This record gives sequence, C-alpha cells and structure tokens, in this order.
Amino acid sequence: MIRLLASLGRNVLALLAAVGRVTLFALETVSHLARPPFYWREFGHALVQIGWLSLPVVGLTALFTGGALALQIYAGGARFNAEAVVPSIVAIGMVRELGPVLGGLMVAARVASSIAAEIGTMKVTEQIDALVTLSTHPMKYLTLPRVLAATLAVPVLVAVGDSIGIFGGYLVGVTRLDFNAAAYLKNTVDFLEFWDVASGLVKGAVFGFIVALMGCYYGMHSGRGAQGVGRATKAAVVSASVLILAANYILTEVFFAA
Repeated sequence: MIRLLASLGRNVLALLAAVGRVTLFALETVSHLARPPFYWREFGHALVQIGWLSLPVVGLTALFTGGALALQIYAGGARFNAEAVVPSIVAIGMVRELGPVLGGLMVAARVASSIAAEIGTMKVTEQIDALVTLSTHPMKYLTLPRVLAATLAVPVLVAVGDSIGIFGGYLVGVTRLDFNAAAYLKNTVDFLEFWDVASGLVKGAVFGFIVALMGCYYGMHSGRGAQGVGRATKAAVVSASVLILAANYILTEVFFAA
C-alpha cells in the first residue's frame, strides 16, 4: 500500500512539474513580444506553413464532417418529426464545436509534429547552439514567430472550415435530403448568432497557441538522436490533442454555461 501511494505521489509530482515547465515556457515565449528584435521573415514563413498549407486538410475535414452531421441529424430528427432543424443544428454545431475542435486537431497532427521534428533536429545537429553563438535568442527566433503565427492563422482556418462545413451540410441537405435550397440557407442564417461564430474563433486562437507551443516545447526539449526526435514529435501531437480537448471543455463552460 505504501509503495502504491509513493508511486502515485511521484506521478502526481512529475505531472505538476511538467505543467510548471510548460507554463514557464509559455510565459517566456509571450514575454519576447515586448522585446525586440522580431524576426518577420520567420513569422511569414511560419504563417504560410501553418495557415495556407493546412487549408486543404482542414477544408476537406470540415466538408465531410458537415455532410455527415446533416445525415445524422436528419436521421435522429426523423424519429420526432423534427427534420426541419437540420440546417440550424448543422450551422450551430459546426461553428461552436466541430469546426474549432476538428480544425485544431488536424492542425495539431500536421503542425505540432512538424515543428517538434524541425526544432528537435536543429537541437540534435547543434544548430540551436549555433544560434546562441551568433547572439540570437532561440526562443525569439524559433518559438515566438511560430506561436504567434499559429495563434493568428488557426482562427482564420476555423472560419474557412466553418463555412465549408456548413456548405457540406447544405449540399447533402439539398441533394440527398430534399431540402429547399433557399429555405435551408434562410434557416442557417436565422439561427446563427454573432457569439456562436465569435466563440469558435476564440477557441481557434487558443488551440493555435496550444499547438505551436507544444511543438516548440517538445522540440526544444528533444532528446539526442533520432529516437529523441521521434519521441518529442509523438509527445507534441499527443499533448496538443489532449490539451485542445481539455481547453475546449473549459472554454465551452465559460462561454455557454447558464
């Protein structure tokens, strides 16, 4: 019994220490915003890599999700003669939850792994040490541009994904479920409120921050060799995904709790 409690205590302490390290890393990253210089070229490169190049996978995910959501809601609503709610529920479900969460998870899978592998490889090959010898702060050059770019780019991806997801539901509703096109669009617009859309964009910004932060953190703390980089990449994706789901619940509780 004593050994079990001791093992549990060690795990809890290790978890708290990890949370503390990530928090300090995040605070240090944000603090560099107020201290020059700022590397615009790195920021622009990160913006293209995280935003523009993630658009196809986010768009395809949203399109199929919106279509599947329309089919599921129609099948469920038919049990209660409530098929007419399909347009409004698809729109609200996409902009509040599915758009931000699925977009964040897809970006985490693509971007967190890429950032962790890139920075981890730079650490293994001593390129980060070379930056220090050139009087360039690694956090300012590598971490801040990526974190800022993800925080700004992911809400845009979420907005585009929301639109594509709603369009996917519209296509299925009109072509497969025999909805009137004009009535479907009218129900979508009438039931959407400003805060429904805004809350999803806020979630997107938070998820983007988490994704880039986890990629940079695990890249900076990567072990030596190919195995160390592989472990850092895996840990970055897993941590970012779990934190996105946890943050989604917390933000939903804050935004929509009665």
